[in-house]
Parts: sequence; structure tokens; C-alpha cells
Amino acid sequence: MAISSSSKLILLSLFITSILVGSAVARDFSIVGYSPEDLTSIDKLIDLFETWMSKHGKSYKSIEEKWHRFEVFKENLEHIDETNKKVTSYWLGLNEFADLSHEEFKNKYLGLKTDLPKKRESSTDFRYGDVIDLPKSIDWRKKGAVTNVKNQGQCGSCWAFSTVAAVEGINQIVTGNLTSLSEQELIDCDKPFNNGCNGGLMDYAFSFIVKNGGLRKEDDYPYLMEEGRCEDKKEELDVVTISGYEDVPENDEQSLLKALSHQPLSVAIEASGRDFQFYSGGVFNGHCGTDLDHGVAAVGYGTMKNVDYIIVKNSWGPKWGEKGYIRMKRNTGKSEGICGIYKMASYPTKKK
Repeated sequence: MAISSSSKLILLSLFITSILVGSAVARDFSIVGYSPEDLTSIDKLIDLFETWMSKHGKSYKSIEEKWHRFEVFKENLEHIDETNKKVTSYWLGLNEFADLSHEEFKNKYLGLKTDLPKKRESSTDFRYGDVIDLPKSIDWRKKGAVTNVKNQGQCGSCWAFSTVAAVEGINQIVTGNLTSLSEQELIDCDKPFNNGCNGGLMDYAFSFIVKNGGLRKEDDYPYLMEEGRCEDKKEELDVVTISGYEDVPENDEQSLLKALSHQPLSVAIEASGRDFQFYSGGVFNGHCGTDLDHGVAAVGYGTMKNVDYIIVKNSWGPKWGEKGYIRMKRNTGKSEGICGIYKMASYPTKKK
């Protein structure tokens, strides 16, 4: 069948538009950060690497270091692209960690220590055990109980960020005031059980806050991305207090949802899976084990297209994931949950 001149013009226009859109996607770092065309030649890969460097403010000390980082970048891109071709529920992208090998990433950005001598020292109380009617969804961000996403940097202090997020949440729920609190005070002063940038546990941190008489505000004790000297508390500075903390029964999704329907929680996960490093969006159901190595905060749950998920606040800055968050699949059929998220959850308590 012959194609008219007008139809040819329309087809040509659509073809040109598709090229332009494809080009835009290739440089739209809010999606995945590349297009299939970028993988077709070494020159295009180098151009993509240079664009990525500019986007994330990267520079290297020598040509040798830059070439090494390019090789790592190229290998990571291949993994990202292969995963995106196979997986439909979530997607990976070229984020600021794309020049790190997976071992480097794990060493720099995780920090939960489950091998500490005494993991869970709270009472066996679980105040939400008798809760019956759960809302279909809840998002503590929308209720004003979650501060902006923070960035732990290359300090293994995730345990402190997880703790603080939960304390910020219960403080807002009880007092009505959302106050950003100091992770640095925990890193510097919560010794000897927790180990600053070398890892720790959230339950120990809750216990420290109780014994310490509260936690100072972020503005009064700002984050350094490294360990500092513990500053003695000044009487004139405001602190936020908690009454204690409780543990959520282990490996029990329903108990976690009961607690989460009432306040944000500190949770532990295994975040050392390679897909976690480059997670960019969607409901994560990728490969991961249950060897807990990262502290985060659960701040809600919901359902999208019949897929149930938990909303998790991370501490790798707003460029990672969904503006610093990840949605992790629930109802997986495994008692410990995806990445072990139901194994070690806890929450602070605060009297009204």
C-alpha cells in the first residue's frame, strides 16, 4: 500500500520527535541517567561519564584514577542496564555511587553492628499488640512527623540516623513540633556500646538518650560526617526527651504494621545487595539476604497496583532512590520480610 506525502511527513516528524525524546531521557538524571544509545560505543560511554561527573560534582586526583573510576562506572552501568531490562517493579539508575565498586560502597555507607554483645535490652512490652483496625495506608511524611532526608556521608552512622528519625517522629506526634535532632551527639557521646562512624545499634542509642536526659537539636550540635569530641551539654540548650523504647516482635509483619500505624520506626535491613546501591524508584523486591547491616526508618506503608510496600527513609541524601526514600515490598511470604526488615524493629516511647 502506497504512503501519501502527508503521511510520510507525519512519520518523519514522529521519528525525529522520538530521537529528541530519547536524547532527553539519556540526559535526564531524574530517571535512570542513560539511554541504550550510550552503550553503543566507547566514545558515547566517555561522554556519558563526563556528563555524570559534572552532574554529581566529581573530580579525580590523576588521569589514572579517573580511568579506573571510568572502568568501575562502565561495569556498574552494565549491571544497571541488564537489571532494568529484566525487572519491572523497580528500576536502577546512575546515581552518585556509580563510580564505586560494590565492596567500596558497602565499606563506606553501611554501619549497623549486629555483633555487639547485647542486641536488645528493652522490656518485653509491646503496646500495640492489641491493635485491631489498621488503616489501609499511612504516610508519616504527610502527617508532618518526618524531617528532610539527611546524608550520613562516608561515616558508618546509619544507626544514629535511624534512631533520630524515630525520635523526631514520636516527638512531633506527642508535642506537635517537628524538630530536627542531632545525630552527631549520638556519634560523639554514645559510647562504649555504639562505635560512632564504625557502627552501632538503635536500641543502644535509645537507651543512651534516656540516660542522657535527651538529645540536642541539629542546629545546636550539627553533623560533621566524621567523629568528633563529645560536647558536654550546656544547660541553656533545649533537648528533646523520650521515656524509653520498645521492640517490635521479631519476624512479624502484622506487629510491625500495628506499630507503624502509630509512629515511625527504627528498622534494620540488609542493604548490601548490588541493586540497593543503584535503586532509583519503584517497589523494591530485588535480591537481598537477611544479614542486617544498615539502619533506616520505616515511615509508612501503602499499596500501588495491588503491590503492598513499606516506605523507608534512608540516610544517603535526597539524590538516592525516590528523593532519599525506598518503597520495599511487603507480603512477600517470608516471616523476616524483604532484606530482613521485620527482624529488628523498635521505637521510642514518649509520655504526653
